[in-house]
Amino acid sequence: MSSFNKKAAETVTIDWKPNKNLDVPLYAQIVTYFTDNISTGNWTGGQNVPSQRQLAREFDVNRSTVVEAIAELISMGLLETSYGGGTKVTRDSWLHMMHADSSHWKNYVDAGNFYSNHSAVQLINRFEFEPGYIRMCTGELSPDIIQQGLVKRALDHLSEKDLELNYSNPYGSPGLRTAIQSYLKGKGIEVPISNILITSGALQALHLIASGMVPPKSRVYVESPSYLESLNIFQSTGSYLVPVPMDRSGILPWMIPGTSQGTALLYTIPTFQNPTGRTMPLERRKELLMCCLKNNIPVIEDDTLYDLWLDEVPPPPLKSLDGNNNVIYIGSMSKCFSPGLRVGWVVAPEGVIRRLADVKMQMDYGVSSLSQQIAQKLFESGLYEEGLKNIRDSLRERRDQMGQLLERYFSDLAVWNFPSGGFFIWLRLKGKVLAQQVFESALKEKILVPPGSIYDADCSSCIRLSYGFLGEEEMESGMVHLSDIIRRLNLN
Repeated sequence: MSSFNKKAAETVTIDWKPNKNLDVPLYAQIVTYFTDNISTGNWTGGQNVPSQRQLAREFDVNRSTVVEAIAELISMGLLETSYGGGTKVTRDSWLHMMHADSSHWKNYVDAGNFYSNHSAVQLINRFEFEPGYIRMCTGELSPDIIQQGLVKRALDHLSEKDLELNYSNPYGSPGLRTAIQSYLKGKGIEVPISNILITSGALQALHLIASGMVPPKSRVYVESPSYLESLNIFQSTGSYLVPVPMDRSGILPWMIPGTSQGTALLYTIPTFQNPTGRTMPLERRKELLMCCLKNNIPVIEDDTLYDLWLDEVPPPPLKSLDGNNNVIYIGSMSKCFSPGLRVGWVVAPEGVIRRLADVKMQMDYGVSSLSQQIAQKLFESGLYEEGLKNIRDSLRERRDQMGQLLERYFSDLAVWNFPSGGFFIWLRLKGKVLAQQVFESALKEKILVPPGSIYDADCSSCIRLSYGFLGEEEMESGMVHLSDIIRRLNLN
């Protein structure tokens, strides 16, 4: 055997441990360690990588940390896996050179304050728009559900005289804010338009709050698990997330620690929570508000899924029960009507709105004027409500179909909830198979399924399924293949 092939057959030597005292996440330190050894040629293509369990012992970290690091290295093309063959350093020397510290720009990229997405999220974002992938991950409407005809009718209502294509008001167009004011009144939220800011979807609203209002080192309480854990919005501005347990009724208010250790706030999705699909009943909402007010904890309510109720109208939003201006309310048309319009809104005290508007003008100088005009016409003409009825009917059929497929193919593999609205069904897998393994195996078969660990590290046996984007045949095909993958992994 040649010396090259002999070295390729060896297992890489681990002689380092991550520093738990650094602010850099442990998985990111492991990624850097692997990248440095591969790009410098210390480890060569074809060499074996120790098992995940062995790496966890070597690095003195949880296995989930190793799983996350390995997944990111695979997405970078530096490692590769094969059934029965374990994990190896890829033989592609060009990829190794790309990740070497050969450009001064890398120093700036690594020094940036904005955290990278979770590796699984990066992979999903990368492949979502590639042809041939079954998107069981997507929290949005299928193109055949989106009400394009109603949007066209809204456009037809805009005469050439009415069409405004210049910059809009920093707070959003007065016409749209007035229309949203009326819409919110139907939910029990009565505010002047000076308390409403138009944003480019709900995600921008969160970025504005995190970057413009929340001091570094603040604690952000979130449900465990939470959609916010799959993002790095608050972490990138120096804050950190603190998971709070849930039961079937939502977050447990009595488990929120309080503010004795510094600045804190709460982020919650009380209606069709992402990823679990749970809805908080009225009494729990009142209890949560009372607890937060008593402990001086301001609340961010993400209510972007409220209009997608499928069985009955949910309890009123937290903001409608808030008599003390303690709740910042975020809404959007993206989930319920059209992601492409990029129209969302924030409801908050006027001083807060002024601050957020000032930050927003430094970012994008306002939401698209055309999108705002279309959204205004949709609300004013009743087309929004008409479209919602059509969308609910279609989503109800898809949810029920996925429920039937779960009973048929997953009854011995998992337990799950059955949501009364929204997009998501939360599965807890039986047996010892990890969701990250399911994610990686499904990805190879062009099925995108988010692992529960991106929503909470303790949810390593959970996956989130979405029924909103899948057609009937595609949904059944995906569910059959996914169940086969989990069965195969359970046998290993």
